[in-house]
Amino acid sequence: MKTSKCNLSIACVVALAVIIVALPGRLVGQTAAAKSLGGNGTSATRWSVQVDQVDSGNLDLAYSFQIAIYENLVDELNKTKQFQQVFRDGDLRAGALPNLLVLKTIIAKYTPGSETRRAVTTVSGATKLTVRSQLLTREGKVVLERTVNGNVHFFGSNLRATHNLAHNIAKTIKQSSWSGSGQPTAILTGQL
Repeated sequence: MKTSKCNLSIACVVALAVIIVALPGRLVGQTAAAKSLGGNGTSATRWSVQVDQVDSGNLDLAYSFQIAIYENLVDELNKTKQFQQVFRDGDLRAGALPNLLVLKTIIAKYTPGSETRRAVTTVSGATKLTVRSQLLTREGKVVLERTVNGNVHFFGSNLRATHNLAHNIAKTIKQSSWSGSGQPTAILTGQL
């Protein structure tokens, strides 16, 4: 009796090993096929995005704020995993891609704050940024246009508002009805 239990255990282990060795190849193939197909059985188009330099418009915004917004946008868009690739403005590799969107960010309103006043009173000294953010095709067709806010009300440096703004822009893009795959069809406008 003991020998048959031992043989049964060995047979189960061998069968399990054969299944583990045989299935991963099939599972990887199935996963890749599923990812390459859209919901209607056609190939899904993965879009890449190029982040343009931040346009301060006619506002007197410190260059450090513009750069901080830009760098935070690149980071936050990468975190969303919404795009195949995220390119910086001027990246020559982006020019060869057929499915490229361009993110334009224009500062609409800026209220400088004070870290000291925020720390002392917590009701004044907020740094506030409002931007108009546009996602466009290479041909200039607007896919998504939103007014997005970023601010820091309580604790943190003034540049924390740039991180919050970039996070809100990336979140808006991710949550929009434009899914990042397929042909962009609708212009979505609004405010967040």
